[in-house]
Amino acid sequence: MARFPEVHRRVVVVGAGLGGTATAVRLLLFAREPLEVVLVERRPEHRSAGVAYHREGNPWQHVFNIQAGRMAMFREDVDDFVVWANTEADRADWPPEWRDAVFTESGPAPRRIYADYLAERLAEAAREASAGVTLTEVDGEATDVDVADDGTRVTVETPTGRTTIRADHVVIATGLEERELPFAAEVADHPSFLRHPYSGRAVERILAQPPDTTVAVIGTLLSAYDVASLLLRRGHTGPIRMISRSGLTLRTYPDDHRHRVLPLPAPKLDRATYEGRDDLVRLVVEEWERATAAVAREHPDVPPAVVTERITKAWEPHLPPALARVPTDDLRALLDRHSSLLATLRVSAVAYTTEVVHAAMGPGGQIDLITGRVDRIAPTGSGTLELTVDPVGTVEADLVIANFGREPDYARTGSTLWRTLLRKGLAVPHARTGRGVEVDASGTLLGPGGTPSGPISAVGGPREGDELVRHGRLGAFAFNLAAIKNHSVGVAAAVLRRVESCYDDRGGAAALADSPDPDVREAFAHAVALEVRRMAARRRRDREVWASWADRGITTLGTGARLPDAVVRHAVNTAATTALNDLSVTPRDLYARLGLGEPVPHSAP
Repeated sequence: MARFPEVHRRVVVVGAGLGGTATAVRLLLFAREPLEVVLVERRPEHRSAGVAYHREGNPWQHVFNIQAGRMAMFREDVDDFVVWANTEADRADWPPEWRDAVFTESGPAPRRIYADYLAERLAEAAREASAGVTLTEVDGEATDVDVADDGTRVTVETPTGRTTIRADHVVIATGLEERELPFAAEVADHPSFLRHPYSGRAVERILAQPPDTTVAVIGTLLSAYDVASLLLRRGHTGPIRMISRSGLTLRTYPDDHRHRVLPLPAPKLDRATYEGRDDLVRLVVEEWERATAAVAREHPDVPPAVVTERITKAWEPHLPPALARVPTDDLRALLDRHSSLLATLRVSAVAYTTEVVHAAMGPGGQIDLITGRVDRIAPTGSGTLELTVDPVGTVEADLVIANFGREPDYARTGSTLWRTLLRKGLAVPHARTGRGVEVDASGTLLGPGGTPSGPISAVGGPREGDELVRHGRLGAFAFNLAAIKNHSVGVAAAVLRRVESCYDDRGGAAALADSPDPDVREAFAHAVALEVRRMAARRRRDREVWASWADRGITTLGTGARLPDAVVRHAVNTAATTALNDLSVTPRDLYARLGLGEPVPHSAP
């Protein structure tokens, strides 16, 4: 049984995929006082990877759906992943296709190398953490959290037994929850049915499939494209049936695509009265057409394939007040009905993946796109599987691949930890959307009464519903890397403001930014700018220099405003966190706006 000695402070992060790893990195780099960060992962092969990036489930043919230049863990350092891939990655075991590749901002990159990138950035953060700030990695499944007056405790089932870890705060980054597939109940254990296409077993089975057999792929979006492109690249010659209720397919990003935020007119969705779903859909369509015309007129350089992405991004700040007027039942019904459409509006895929798939579609093509609902999959006497598809009829296949069906409704989750949190009232399903759980603005779990249920925060997928109603993020949230990056910054900073003694949340600091005294306003802005540089610095030496300058600014500001340093520091850090998570600009613009390219002062003040 693992033993965890008492330390000054400890934060337990549950889940070591992208969200958990990114949050652990931020905790290690942001912490100013001694702290142990415990990173728990139930599947060792998923550490620093998760389902999306682990090596066994991602052959070299699987690439990011977005460009390599958008994959940096640090939103304020947009080139970090590309620089790592080109100058730091160990390519000794890479195949020829990628070994000599020069990765670019707009180009593709294989997903399996992301695990190395995340692991190396985590190790770097542990090395560069302040004195007394440490990382402990634990293999095991967190199954329970107890919140009591004398502290929070996390129960973890490890390979050697059950252990309890005391924590000052718990961050849950468990990724996506798996949806049950009632239509596949009869074939759940059938060797020709693959439920988890991103598992090592599934990849081996796909690669071993005789090339002339018939393969049915349930789904027509990102995961389905991964499967189809893998089959085609390995020389599959038999029919591939891609089946989905929507029949929607992916668009292809332009070769020179770069992230961009367009200044489009706000959609006119703020009618005084709500007149039902159909009226809302009609109004959205009218506003969408108006926005499309505005893009064509004012931004003719935007390629058609990414117009929808530009519009949905521009609409984000305007959607929350519009959605607030929609009754809960209608909002849930609209999200359920249009979830696939919303996903395709918000994200496309790189040509490396789409071109090989699209080339095989169409009349006489190898890929047959079938629009319909799979009602049942049953074995046949000949060893094949038969799919009943409404309204099409039956489809027979030698291999059926059901793509990762995520369960957005946490009331239905099969996770032991989430079931326990819900049963205890430490978490509640998101009331407005039925997606994820209720959290406050900083990601803290809320209980049935709408108040924080304890020192427990969430990162990533569990916050889907909140992201929609709070920030207007539509579609494909499971793949929204930007949201996860922002969560890691916001949660890590908020947790440390609660557990470190150098922060004080007493009132009196809220008006610093809007003080009637211009000297106070200027001093506050200066202190925030210095704190941003401290938080963005990844080398301990640089961070210590920026911290000294920031502390000097905080002391000066506190003297002028007649507030204790800890109170001012809380306000300054909160504002700096908001600045780092500014959603109104691209990461590259954010870097310039925050002045992060400026040199580090030679010494402390």
